[in-house]
Amino acid sequence: MRVNVNLFTVLFVFFLVADFAYILWAYIDSGGQRIEWVGAIGIGLSAILAFFLQFYLRLTQRSIGGPLPEDRVDADIDDGDAEQGHFSPWSWWPFLLGISLALIFLGVAVGIWIALIGAPLVLIAVIGWNYEYYRGNFAR
Repeated sequence: MRVNVNLFTVLFVFFLVADFAYILWAYIDSGGQRIEWVGAIGIGLSAILAFFLQFYLRLTQRSIGGPLPEDRVDADIDDGDAEQGHFSPWSWWPFLLGISLALIFLGVAVGIWIALIGAPLVLIAVIGWNYEYYRGNFAR
C-alpha cells in the first residue's frame, strides 16, 4: 500500500504543477487577457482527486498497523485470503439501488422527469439496504 500512497502523492504534485503551468501558459498565450478556466479547473480537480486518494490510503495503511501481504516479498498466497467484508447474498436492495441510479442517469440524458422518479427510489433503496438487518429473520 505504500507504493500506492507514493504513486498518488507523485500524481498530486504532478497535477498541481501542471495546473499552475496550464494557467500561466493560457494567460501568456491570450496576451494577458484571460485564463482558460475549463482546463484549469479540470486539472485542478484531478490534483484534488489524487490528494484524496493518497490521504485515504495513508489513513488506511496507518490503521492496519503493518504492511499488507501484497507489500511483503516473503508473503504467501494464503496470507491474503482473510475475510474481506460483510456481504448480503440474499439482498435485493443493491439491485433496486442500481436500477434507481440508472433511472437518474437516464433522466439526466433524456428528460429530467425520469430523474425525478428515480430520486425517491434511490432514497428508499439506501434506507432499505441500511436497515435490512434490523427487520425480519435478521433482526438483532
